[in-house]
Order: sequence, then C-alpha cells, then structure tokens
Amino acid sequence: MYLDAAKKQEIFGQYGKSNTDTGSAESQIALFSYRISHLTEHLKKNRKDYSTERALTMLVGKRRALLNYLKDRDINRYRAIVKALGLRK
Repeated sequence: MYLDAAKKQEIFGQYGKSNTDTGSAESQIALFSYRISHLTEHLKKNRKDYSTERALTMLVGKRRALLNYLKDRDINRYRAIVKALGLRK
C-alpha cells in the first residue's frame, strides 16, 4: 500500500502542527497533494483507467476548495503551504 499510517504521520508532522494534527487545512492539503502525485503517476502508465481519473479530478477539486478556504481565511498560511508544496498558484 502506497499510503500507510507511518507515511500519514510523517506528512502530518511536516505540514501540520503535530503528528496528530489531521484536521488542519495545511495537513489535509499536503495529504491530498501526495495522493494526487501518486494517482498522476499511475495514470501515466494506465491511461484508460477512467475510475482513477475521476478520483484524481475529485481530489484536485477538494484540494482547490481547501486552498480557496485558506486563502480567504489567512493569506499568509496560504502562501506558506503553496510555497512548501511547490504548487503553481
């Protein structure tokens, strides 16, 4: 499995406030970004996997909604997470 509990703890520890901070917008955005990169690599090899393509589209939408929320609430946190993850916007 590509995303086990230890990897989640590492992502939450790096981008959240602590290893158990699973609810903050930054930690969720980081987790979604990790999953998006994994699904993107999968789709490069399996271009006709339409169910994965739909799941990827839904994840990108969820991440975009969280980024919009964070931008509206605290622009400094938004800029920090975008820079940390290397997202375009």
